[in-house]
Amino acid sequence: MAIHLLENTLKIDVFYDCEDQDLEDNVCVSIIESCPPAERIMRVEETHIFLTPDQARELGEALLRAANHSNSGWTK
Repeated sequence: MAIHLLENTLKIDVFYDCEDQDLEDNVCVSIIESCPPAERIMRVEETHIFLTPDQARELGEALLRAANHSNSGWTK
């Protein structure tokens, strides 16, 4: 599933990497920036972060909690 941010210059793709099925961290968060180097958030054009299934669930739950709080107007 790809998400495009910052006027489509930042692509975040999250997927299960079946080639790494034997590894514990086989869920990939791929971040690709298609902008000039001076405008990049990351140092390189493409970055991969590999997560375990539990870490991926934690990340997903944290994003959902933040989105739910944002919709409800809740503050810390």
